[in-house]
Amino acid sequence: MDPLSLPARSWLFVPATRPERFAKAAASGADRVIVDLEDAVAPPEKRRAAAALLAAPLPAGVPVYVRVNGHGTEWFEEDLATVARLRVAGILLPKADAAEHVARAAAALPAPQRVVPILETAVGLWNVLEVARAPRVERLAFGALDFQLDTGMRDEGETMGWARSRVVVASKVAGIAPPIDSVTVGIDDEAALGRDAERGRRFGFAGKLCIHPKQVERIHRAFGPSEAELEWARSLLAAVAARGDAATFSFRGTMVDRPVIERARRIAGTT
Repeated sequence: MDPLSLPARSWLFVPATRPERFAKAAASGADRVIVDLEDAVAPPEKRRAAAALLAAPLPAGVPVYVRVNGHGTEWFEEDLATVARLRVAGILLPKADAAEHVARAAAALPAPQRVVPILETAVGLWNVLEVARAPRVERLAFGALDFQLDTGMRDEGETMGWARSRVVVASKVAGIAPPIDSVTVGIDDEAALGRDAERGRRFGFAGKLCIHPKQVERIHRAFGPSEAELEWARSLLAAVAARGDAATFSFRGTMVDRPVIERARRIAGTT
């Protein structure tokens, strides 16, 4: 199963210390499952949790990643050694501040496994293009909660628009898959989740990290085309087919040219 060939809308965290939840996470409909060795595991439990993964029942029907502890922590090397022995798609690498952090992780993992660096600091965001171009990077993720702590900024409205744009543009320049946006911490606040997810889609993210199975369905709706968008795209493409070689024309009061047609094709799933 090649993760790049599958949708990447929802990335659901599950604590590494709760193996009984792994199957439930996989059955939630999430596009990816992230077994978390970092924030979800207290320091005294980290080594035990990593060792236990070697015998844990990891799901087989969905791509699984492991969020390891970051470069420079006492658990980094051991986490990588553990992941190298697992049948998983790759890792999420927190606080990926430099390409050398990614390169060190990639060198410790077998070839099929990929790295998803998380940009969570001002330094990481400043170095985002070199991080994106590091070995075996699949895509980037934006960690807004830690970024807030590091910078003093607040993730409200469009305050972090520049940061999100920088992650998306760097991904495009580096030729990797579109990035994943940060979590929404309000588990029961569907309105906030919807606003956050739709904002991420506007900025060009492919999906969103999530912390509870109940967030999955709303994220999928936000990162998929609406009925109105599908109707527009299909109608426009029908008009294109009827006009043959017309380079530009008017459709519902707006000018249509190549970029508009390509957007319609993407929405309709015909590219």
